[in-house]
Amino acid sequence: MRVLIACECSGRTRDAFLARGHDAVSCDMQPSETPGPHIQGDVRYLLTAPWDLVIAHPTCQYLANSGVRWRVERSEWAEVAAAAEFFRACLNANAPRVAVENPVMHKYGRDQGIGPHSFSVQPWQFGDDFKKRTCFWTRGLPPLVPTSGLTGATAVAECHREPPGPDRARNRSRTYPGLAEAMADQWGAPDLFSYRQAAE
Repeated sequence: MRVLIACECSGRTRDAFLARGHDAVSCDMQPSETPGPHIQGDVRYLLTAPWDLVIAHPTCQYLANSGVRWRVERSEWAEVAAAAEFFRACLNANAPRVAVENPVMHKYGRDQGIGPHSFSVQPWQFGDDFKKRTCFWTRGLPPLVPTSGLTGATAVAECHREPPGPDRARNRSRTYPGLAEAMADQWGAPDLFSYRQAAE
């Protein structure tokens, strides 16, 4: 499959798809942290090109429920609208299968033509013993099936402990390896829905 991983500089999800033989490329305003096919720049022009699968990780700064207080207090409605517009562009990418990832979104974002998420997961469900609820808005894709026997009882909220600094946002936004592997295994499977039925 031709796979675009939008808004990713870590290379984790891209590399998981590459390891399974897919033609995958990442795109971000920042350079890739790991060697591999990467386009540095604005991903919007790539979203209109034909792909088999697009997985996007747009910035959550103005859409995450955790920061809604600042959006209201600072009246940052123009920034919220711009973030929602970009999110919709990712969701409407030129591909039959699309997944857009973000934290829990505040109502002001959801009400701008985004709507509720399709499903959410935790890293510990895929073998990384951490807490970080991740929501997915999807089109043409089934929910991910957990791959780990972890219960979450020992999981820690690592991303919330990230100290202030220039790399804080980047460090907090990296996709956990187990989740990247699950996306490549399940959404990269020749028959997505048969994979899910077999797992169930």
